[in-house]
Amino acid sequence: MLRKAILVVAALVAMVLVVPATATAAPYCGITWGSLTKSATPTVTGEMTGLRAGRHDCYDRLVFDFRGNSDGYHVQYADQVYEDGSGRLVPLRGGAKLRIIAISPAYDQWGNPTYTFANRDELVNVTGYQTFRQVAWAGSFEGQTTVGLGVRARLPFRVFTLPNRLVIDVAHSW
Repeated sequence: MLRKAILVVAALVAMVLVVPATATAAPYCGITWGSLTKSATPTVTGEMTGLRAGRHDCYDRLVFDFRGNSDGYHVQYADQVYEDGSGRLVPLRGGAKLRIIAISPAYDQWGNPTYTFANRDELVNVTGYQTFRQVAWAGSFEGQTTVGLGVRARLPFRVFTLPNRLVIDVAHSW
């Protein structure tokens, strides 16, 4: 009886070792966003009033706040991020750089700033974030605002709008 049980177990083990695995691993946290450019043509443009970041279980989040709705954007990985207008290099920490363009100004109709900051190189404190390394100002020029986001590596990201907000999520892993 014992010999028969051992043979059955040995046969089952052999089947498991011989049968090729056909299932693929599920994506990290179910994320299927990819890392290619994301953009949307604007239909409304509000003025930028704030920028903030948050940490989540599967991704880090950057949020642009606007006075009024704003739905146009262009977000992509870039070798370097340059300041709008001047062309000044915006140094960023991290293994990859996201250039985020919100197609909305950070100034009002008279040219007065609607978003101000203490340090152009550290717009948001992202110390301790799993993916984000630095958030830096790249300018607001001719109706669009650019921010550089230094991240740990070229990781999947998504972009979407909510009322008065532009949201960028960057995954912690593939």
